[in-house]
Amino acid sequence: MRLSRRGALKLMTAAAAGTVLSGCGLSSGSSVPLRVSPGSIQPVPELEGVTITVGSKDFTEQILLGYLAQFALAAAGAEVRDLSNIIGSSSARNALANGQIDVLWEYTGSSWISYNGNTDPIPDPKAQYEAVREQDLQRHGIAWTAINFNVDNTYAFAVNQQNEEQLGVSKLSDIRRVIAERPELATFCVDSEFASRNDGMPGVEQTYGFKADPAKVKTLSSGSIYQATANGTCTFGEVFTTDGRIEALNLTVLEDDKLFFPRYNLGVTVRAETLERYPQIGDVLQQVSSRLDNAELMKLNARVDVYGEDPADAARAWMVEQGLVRMPES
Repeated sequence: MRLSRRGALKLMTAAAAGTVLSGCGLSSGSSVPLRVSPGSIQPVPELEGVTITVGSKDFTEQILLGYLAQFALAAAGAEVRDLSNIIGSSSARNALANGQIDVLWEYTGSSWISYNGNTDPIPDPKAQYEAVREQDLQRHGIAWTAINFNVDNTYAFAVNQQNEEQLGVSKLSDIRRVIAERPELATFCVDSEFASRNDGMPGVEQTYGFKADPAKVKTLSSGSIYQATANGTCTFGEVFTTDGRIEALNLTVLEDDKLFFPRYNLGVTVRAETLERYPQIGDVLQQVSSRLDNAELMKLNARVDVYGEDPADAARAWMVEQGLVRMPES
């Protein structure tokens, strides 16, 4: 029996899921949690009824982005499956590479450093994107689409207002002086990934010429770091530059004056064979990507992390506000 392209994608996704889900501890995905109707995103005949599994990593921004993609593709007519909140960046990437998921929002810096093993970031965002796109396609069969250079969710260190004034810090180069002059205040809060990533703590120490006392480096969940920095549990807290808690907690982001951190521009990664078969996926998600920038993502993240909204509710509300989708008709 000859399968249609739509049927082939469904079977490919199901077969891949069956072979690798048990090893990663992931479920096969559930339906999109909330319904939407088409807005400016209109039904796309080529995607009608196509099963597309959308994944995300396990932090607020990624979960929100995953839902944005799910609502967009659902409005376009796809049969969308939700596999958000995959624990660990590498697990999410492997889920894409293995065919467990079809769509994953990704950051150029993560792919360049963590997945492709490069040690030196490319300062120019577009040049780094081109290099990442080429390596991912040639080495891993993963394609990029809907790239957004207005979003750069890179790492940073932040301090509270008291420590900023007391220590006179404004840039990462100041950390070396703090360690020498006020070692009792040279405390750090980082998450487990940042503690060991090439583009995390080891690279910061090497680039800026300091070595933190291991006893003064606390490993916390990424969500806990912001409050710990605000209340002074640690002086220097690792943050993401698009996180809404930076503004809400009145934290100051230190300047990366030696330009260590790579650019983490936002795009959508899709298995190359899937995007070749259904290029309309990129067209639909470009409509979402083009509405985002760092400020917009900070506000969207704050709806969840500061004001306590459910990520799916916040994502759908934003999509409706943008006119991309409408609330479903009763």
